[in-house]
Amino acid sequence: MKYSKATNYALHTVSYMIAHDKTDNLGLQRLASHFKISATYLSKILTQLVKAGLIQSTPGVKGGYILRKKKEDISFMDVIRATEGAGALFNCELHEGEDECSIFKVMKEAEIVMETYLQNKKLYELVQNTKINEMG
Repeated sequence: MKYSKATNYALHTVSYMIAHDKTDNLGLQRLASHFKISATYLSKILTQLVKAGLIQSTPGVKGGYILRKKKEDISFMDVIRATEGAGALFNCELHEGEDECSIFKVMKEAEIVMETYLQNKKLYELVQNTKINEMG
């Protein structure tokens, strides 16, 4: 299983925002420059995070992005769902009904375990235990 680059950048961006959680907004250019990615690409990722209710966007000269959800409550799974969606990772293509597919049942159980783990893992805890220079 492999998550997209967008998920990678989203997790790092939200972690960075948690580490820099202040009253001032973080501008798109500042974030893009920090992660050395295009502002256009990062803007698309940030739009997904806004739609998911994790961050909010403020337009204008002093605009930018700030956390919308409480930093202590943001889980890895929240960010992953914002970028990857909520669909199943595995679909049984050989049987019409998933009830008939024993392989699907095992894969679904594994997904549930992983999703539960990632939902319980908070980015804030990671940020607290990591130096900001290592966050990158």
